[in-house]
Amino acid sequence: QVQLVESGGGLAQAGGSLRLSCAASGGTFSSYVLGWFRQFPGKEREFVAGINWGDGRTSYADSVKGRLSISRDSAKNTVYLQMNSLNPEDTAVYYCAARRGIHIGTVASDYENWGQGTQVTVSS
Repeated sequence: QVQLVESGGGLAQAGGSLRLSCAASGGTFSSYVLGWFRQFPGKEREFVAGINWGDGRTSYADSVKGRLSISRDSAKNTVYLQMNSLNPEDTAVYYCAARRGIHIGTVASDYENWGQGTQVTVSS
């Protein structure tokens, strides 16, 4: 059973950085896509970034290109989301998600497994 555990959220100032981690277990992740989503209050979860674990291909939402970067460490079974140049509009709960396959889905229903989420708050 795939389990995903996020960490690294917290409070940051505008212009600052945070790095989120997602520790994955219970699967053969070389055949998975791992993604990060975020959810604003009262809104649906929206895609932020995804990575094909096997070949390292990545995909980003237009709103975060150039500021956020997804990567994976296969030895640690961990996916990271490096968040730079944060602004208050990045304040949300961030979720790690996993799906079997090679396609980097950009909607929440593409993903079968979810972490519990981690809060990111950016102050102005």
